[in-house]
Amino acid sequence: MSPQPSTNAPSVESVNTIHLVGRVSWGPEARTLPSGDEVVQLRIVIPRRSPRGRGGRTQVDAIEVACWSARTRAAALRLAVDDVADVEGSLHRRFYAAGEGRVSRYEVEARRLRRVRP
Repeated sequence: MSPQPSTNAPSVESVNTIHLVGRVSWGPEARTLPSGDEVVQLRIVIPRRSPRGRGGRTQVDAIEVACWSARTRAAALRLAVDDVADVEGSLHRRFYAAGEGRVSRYEVEARRLRRVRP
């Protein structure tokens, strides 16, 4: 028997929205999947300050971005390494087959993507 939601729990709207601005460090790379779907993937790097007590060094987060719509694929293909990208989208967990079996990874699925000019 599956667990039932509590009737006393308040109704809360779920939100899965990501907004990132960072430097393109890899890609964009266009791929056609075995299903025939097309995707353009890239990686953006976003600096962040270390928590106190770690010497104040800057660390980076490297975030994988997947562009599935024709509009975001076209925008991604106009980017180059070291461009600054502004990405709005949502976090997704994607499952796929690999040499060691079925694996998963998290990536941002871009809903809107544009280059930021300095």
